[in-house]
Amino acid sequence: MTVPPGHVWYASYGANMAAHRLDRYLRGGRPPGGTRANPGCRDRTPPARRRAVWISGGVYFALESPMWGGGLAVYDPDLPTVTPARAHLVTVSQFSDIAAQEMYRQPGTDVDMGALLAAGRLRSGPGRYELLVVLGALDGLPLVTLAAPWPMAAVRPVPPAAAYLRTIGAGLAEAHGWPAGRIAAHLAGLPGARERWTPGEVAALLDGGPAGTG
Repeated sequence: MTVPPGHVWYASYGANMAAHRLDRYLRGGRPPGGTRANPGCRDRTPPARRRAVWISGGVYFALESPMWGGGLAVYDPDLPTVTPARAHLVTVSQFSDIAAQEMYRQPGTDVDMGALLAAGRLRSGPGRYELLVVLGALDGLPLVTLAAPWPMAAVRPVPPAAAYLRTIGAGLAEAHGWPAGRIAAHLAGLPGARERWTPGEVAALLDGGPAGTG
């Protein structure tokens, strides 16, 4: 399939790996298990493609999510590890509007992709997803994501909520085809989650079981 110009790969590493969650950013509305409605993007078409990827850096849970309650999945691109993620091929305007909604801003203003690609990292504000990061290229197009402008060591870990873990788990299954046991071990091992959740409890969540101690 030929991709029109003006596209980028958006690398998601948290709930946006799940197609149904990203769809609420694209088309608007409240995701299952969430408490807030998103306004949606100017361009509400689905991603042109999706791809399983691994990105350098690590994810941890911290702060508090207004959507899910509990800790948020926060990305530190400088951690010495790699993270499973999912790349969505979207337009620059869609990526800009997704970023705005993640930052709790009104969508409608495009990211300066020229400045971002030239610098490699571009800080939009002080919030937890307000560092735009270029991760490289995929099929000749930029691979970009959203990160916190501080290191993991600057904040305390906070356990994530059950609905949030379910959504991230759904995204890992869709993107990477992992079985529930591998997903549960991965999520329960992340800082913030490992202070509260066991792999068995996360596996039960993925199977629709009770919330356990999380």
